[in-house]
Amino acid sequence: MKLFEKQHEINKILEDVKEVAGFLWQRGWVEKNAGNISVRLPDSIDKKILSGCKEIKTDFVAPGLSGQSFYVTGTGKRMRDIAKEPLENGVIIQVNHEGSALYLVNSSEDSVEPSSELPTHLGIHQMIAERGTGEIVVMHTHATEVIALTQWREIKDSESLNHILWGMHTESIVFVPKGVGFVPYILPGTQTIAEATIESFRKHDLVVWEKHGIFAIGKSVNDTFDAIDIVAKSAKIWFQCKSAGFTPEGLNEDQLGELRKLVKKFNTL
Repeated sequence: MKLFEKQHEINKILEDVKEVAGFLWQRGWVEKNAGNISVRLPDSIDKKILSGCKEIKTDFVAPGLSGQSFYVTGTGKRMRDIAKEPLENGVIIQVNHEGSALYLVNSSEDSVEPSSELPTHLGIHQMIAERGTGEIVVMHTHATEVIALTQWREIKDSESLNHILWGMHTESIVFVPKGVGFVPYILPGTQTIAEATIESFRKHDLVVWEKHGIFAIGKSVNDTFDAIDIVAKSAKIWFQCKSAGFTPEGLNEDQLGELRKLVKKFNTL
């Protein structure tokens, strides 16, 4: 069954999901069924196919996503299995024209439901549609180094978090110029945490959930992974310095100011 006219483009996206899912597993950032990925696809599913698909209501209306289709990793699915077969462990969804419900197009005979974090993903995609910045990927993972950093009592807001992350190495502020947002602990999978995450993304490149993990958005699957990887490396450098028995000096404000001038050169705004 051919779902899309632009199947070649979509196959490339699924290959990228497959590759990055493997990276996430190798990093140890996706224990058991942790982590989830959604990607807005460059095509819509034929109405004749949708007529036979399961339709589920959403908790909010997303008119900016009307008629848009997405690949979403499945709830309860292991990232190491997604790295082998992304379609068998995920689902294609399409938002109805009112933005109030989803059609589920399962890729295998077994029923696959989208990630339990779908409300957060759709809310972020809606925000991106409203501001028109073009990101198509939302990625959530349990980056060990970043979660560990949020266990420190001194990290309670975005300012304190970015002070460390930007200071540890030069790439951080160049490739994550808006910094990382911080969401204090809220029960995962709820509308409350979705709203807090969306609000934080209005100002930042990535968003950390306290004692849980990190969200990132990007214009490709690989670029989105790279942003998380850079932030996790900064956290790792901080911990390695502390483990060696000293507090890292970090880059000073003058040095960070010089690095900010490189942002446009690397097209990261």
